[in-house]
Amino acid sequence: MSRNDEVASLFEEFADLLEAKDVSYKPNTYRRAAENIRAHARPVEELAAEGQEAVGEIQGVGEAISSKVVEYFETGEIAELEELRAELPVDMAALTSVEGVGPKTVASLYEALGITTLDELEAAAEEGRIREVKGFGPKTEENIRENVPFARRAQERERLGDARPLADDALAYLRADGAVERADVAGSIRRWRDTIGDVDVLVASEEAAAVVDAFVDWPAANDVIEAGESKASVRSNGIRVDLRVVVPEEFGAALQYFTGNREHNRRVRNVAIERGLKMNEYGVFDVSDVADPDAGQRVGERVAGETEDSMYAAVDLPPIPPELREDAGEIEAAEEGTLPTLVESGDVRGDLHTHTDWSDGRYPLEEMVAAAEERGYDYYAVTDHATGPGMVGGVGLSDDELREQADAVEGAAADADLELLHGVEANVDAEGGISVGDDVLAELDVVVASPHAALGQDRETATERLVRAVEHPSVDVLGHPTGRLINERPGLGVDLERVAEAAAANDTALEINADPARLDLRGELARVAIDAGATVITNTDAHAPGSLDYVRYGVHTARRGWCEADDLLNARAVEDLRSFLH
Repeated sequence: MSRNDEVASLFEEFADLLEAKDVSYKPNTYRRAAENIRAHARPVEELAAEGQEAVGEIQGVGEAISSKVVEYFETGEIAELEELRAELPVDMAALTSVEGVGPKTVASLYEALGITTLDELEAAAEEGRIREVKGFGPKTEENIRENVPFARRAQERERLGDARPLADDALAYLRADGAVERADVAGSIRRWRDTIGDVDVLVASEEAAAVVDAFVDWPAANDVIEAGESKASVRSNGIRVDLRVVVPEEFGAALQYFTGNREHNRRVRNVAIERGLKMNEYGVFDVSDVADPDAGQRVGERVAGETEDSMYAAVDLPPIPPELREDAGEIEAAEEGTLPTLVESGDVRGDLHTHTDWSDGRYPLEEMVAAAEERGYDYYAVTDHATGPGMVGGVGLSDDELREQADAVEGAAADADLELLHGVEANVDAEGGISVGDDVLAELDVVVASPHAALGQDRETATERLVRAVEHPSVDVLGHPTGRLINERPGLGVDLERVAEAAAANDTALEINADPARLDLRGELARVAIDAGATVITNTDAHAPGSLDYVRYGVHTARRGWCEADDLLNARAVEDLRSFLH
């Protein structure tokens, strides 16, 4: 499996240790590199094996950082990082997960009290020792003591599927307030990243204080962290939600500024500078006649700011969808007029991976079909689990049971207001074989084949396994291809380009599983698949009627992969779908 997360974490630690020493510039450079290494489609260990130049192909990874990556894989460590660790031997990630404790605070507490771990920090706060350190006091100590329990939980990022419903609730609550003119989320949650740090909410209003007062009274808020004149932070179910209120004429500027990642925003600001403009969270300003453009944030004539579209238009760019604002080629595509027309939820015509109480679903066939009809789908497939590798506790249908289920599906199809397909979610064994007899597979309308076991295979073995699966003459869809569970297991590390090329050659679609615990393929890998010529499909893997709503997570993940409607199998009409299926 890929070691991208491992290497990214090293450079995040590197950045914190440098910041603790009050080093300028370098920490942000290392953090940007870490973010791009983590998101890169190819395994960083593979790039390191090819040499420093190959590692340098990762956006934001220059010569100094690429040499350290190669050093790590060649020697097992980075000498400079080891030196920094020796100077400040602390669990930096754990300590800085405590709200209000940054790298410099960690350094101060280590120097004064020898604190190196979260447990030691908690003990020092409980014993009243932190307040005795110069620059600290009783209030700081109290905040640390109160925030340590939350830090223990927050050391992992939140899954999008856990945070997005909370964000939607916050938006609905705020939009109902009379003082709020506009409201939206920003940050990574608006880019629909699979995990997020916290929820950022932006509001346009002329009555900031009233909005803040309403926000801290939000029924879902368990704890008010802080509240000021135009900003506030609360915690809900362990997730931090940050509010920022701006005047309406600057809402578009703030939304643009706080949505894109750092590199996207930097690149767009550079485009503005080339045109004699100043771009920031307050708007776009013409500073061509201004002696000192850096004299303030709002210097010059404002030419944009009320809407996001106006911000991009002011620098001669078309609107760039939030999901693409990762500095992954979207600026160049915008300049060249080649941005994709991204798939939308309304393009989805059906779902080809769902379950009933015939296997591990919780609802009968008829209720699942009714739920699909309520969504207005043109077609719907019942694909209960087959028995085989990874299925435990009696879950999964035998070949005889699949034939028996075929009769039930046929009966339900006669009364359905959509095209009802009978299929199966078969298991891909460790060698790439399919856990259902070929004669039964040939009788089914749709075959989803998914890896459920042997998820710790090495890259080459895993790749060969999935290639063999997509080459099977009856397999229509490779389900959740890596088998990952977000924040639980990383899944298979594979050469996705190679799998995608095999899938394209054999008319097998690669799934973007929309279950928010999976989101597999993730956006970056979906883009690799599409670029390799493969067809993708987003299915919900629903085990209950309400889970069909997961489709939105799949669509936005597909959009992160630059997916257009023509790339998505279940955006096709039923006749075209039938012609694709084996």
